[in-house]
Amino acid sequence: MSACNMTLTHPAVFLLVGIPGLEHLHIWISIPFCSAYTLALLGNSILLFIIWADSALHEAMYFFLAMLAAIDLVLSSSTLPKMLAIFWFRDQEISFYACLVQMFFLHSFAIMESAVLLAMALDRYVAICKPLHYTTILTGPLITKIGMAVVTRAVTLMTPLPFLLRRFPYCRGRVIAHSYCEHMAVVRLACGDTRFNNIYGIAVAMFIVVLDLLFIILSYIFILRAVLQLASQEARYKAFGTCVSHIGAILAFYTPVVISSVMHRVARQAAPHVHILLANFYLLFPPMVNPIIYGVKTKQIRERVLGLLQRKDAKER
Repeated sequence: MSACNMTLTHPAVFLLVGIPGLEHLHIWISIPFCSAYTLALLGNSILLFIIWADSALHEAMYFFLAMLAAIDLVLSSSTLPKMLAIFWFRDQEISFYACLVQMFFLHSFAIMESAVLLAMALDRYVAICKPLHYTTILTGPLITKIGMAVVTRAVTLMTPLPFLLRRFPYCRGRVIAHSYCEHMAVVRLACGDTRFNNIYGIAVAMFIVVLDLLFIILSYIFILRAVLQLASQEARYKAFGTCVSHIGAILAFYTPVVISSVMHRVARQAAPHVHILLANFYLLFPPMVNPIIYGVKTKQIRERVLGLLQRKDAKER
């Protein structure tokens, strides 16, 4: 009897649509998706290898960058392989518990990315506003504590979601009109009172985006004030130039979030595939561009990459 009730309460599998309304274009859509995923895997793996292998890069800025690269690898890998399976093989089935696990990883690591960007803002603040105390403030133990806080916050906020969703019966079907198990897309299939899930999801999203962005903006107000107090224009350019990569990463992460949120409220009548493509862009874009931003704009990373390429070229000759 209990097994029967469990089957009625939780479907064995959900069906992921992919991009609703554009199913006939899935093969073509998979090309940029696969390219972006490949770039994300290669770029972030190279960043992690360079930072791990070069002891000269074992300082706060690069440890935070390594955290960002690791998070981007998990964030993209939690959704893209299944998404490509949908596009290429029409493998739409995902088990109920695999869906919850995917959702947990997806949202947890998105929260972690936001927190690491905030930690990197702290790093830039200390480097520019308190340069003489940089190594004494951002010590190894403090970086470890920040890393643990990043993980703890995300896990604490996201752990309730799978348990909240597990208690609902799913009588509105098992077809998720999305390309991955996004929280609200799953909630729409649930029966019963889902108001708490709706409120909790929105509250967490607003709490993370607003709070983290507020502290990032505050740190840059102090940074800008410190930069403008520097004597020479060259010193001001050099100091602020160290923040360019971080600002690029912030824009890459938060811009798609803001655009997607605005579209959900302003363009509610837009075709479903518009919202789904924007949601996918939010997952794909930061992991793909972050290694490029830091590889191009960070001198030490750029020199190590060029050194690796030159050694490889010399061996081939």
